[in-house]
Amino acid sequence: MSISPSSLSPSAIVARLRAAGCVFAEDEARLLLSTAQTSDDLAAMVERRVAGLPLEHVLGWAQFCGLRIAVDPGVFVPRRRTEFLVQRAAALAGEPTGAVVVDLCCGSGALGVALAASLGRVELHAADIDPAAVRCARRNLADVGGHAHEGDLYEPLPATLLGRVDVLLANVPYVPTGEVGLLPPEARVHEALVALDGGADGLDVLRRVTAEASRWLAPGGHLLFETSERQVSQAVEIVTGDGLTATVATSDELYATVVIGTRPAT
Repeated sequence: MSISPSSLSPSAIVARLRAAGCVFAEDEARLLLSTAQTSDDLAAMVERRVAGLPLEHVLGWAQFCGLRIAVDPGVFVPRRRTEFLVQRAAALAGEPTGAVVVDLCCGSGALGVALAASLGRVELHAADIDPAAVRCARRNLADVGGHAHEGDLYEPLPATLLGRVDVLLANVPYVPTGEVGLLPPEARVHEALVALDGGADGLDVLRRVTAEASRWLAPGGHLLFETSERQVSQAVEIVTGDGLTATVATSDELYATVVIGTRPAT
């Protein structure tokens, strides 16, 4: 049953969202009411959310590290736990002004934008194989003077970045292929499969990233990626096997695990 624009009271929206299974119906209703431009727009947004679209795709933006990041339909929604990765990257960046930052598998470009906002002036490049993600990332990166490139991992990056990257963010997909079907519908139905499926053991894309990382990182530069707790040991082996030193950082608050691979300084 569709909702009439004339019956869009806050309480009616909350009731409709709650009936559809939205756990935080009151918060979502507030966001929908503050984002919609007209009553017709609001009615359409409520219908899309009730139909199961991710809230961020309905709103057109996601909150990440205190920023509003544009998120188009089908584009991977940045997760709150990944804010921990950005925090660790900012802490490792050293002298921030002029740092060279690359955001691989960038999706909306949220990680690179958030790190740039934290550090100040940086040289920022992002890349993704999904054309829809790159279009979205270009809009987000424009505000911080960054550049988004379409292609497979390092392939579209300018060769001038070789050996110069201080911080390499790689939010690689790490869900094993056999477990993609277990993800919530908001992810497996409405986000690009390429952003979720990490291959048989979930680490296929990571292996391709670490294999080339030393060529792109500056001496002492850092690669950071997120993984699951049960994949940590194998992920660390992959990192060290490709000549990087590995450390692991965790956040109990955000339920996040980040592996940091560092190119030796000499």
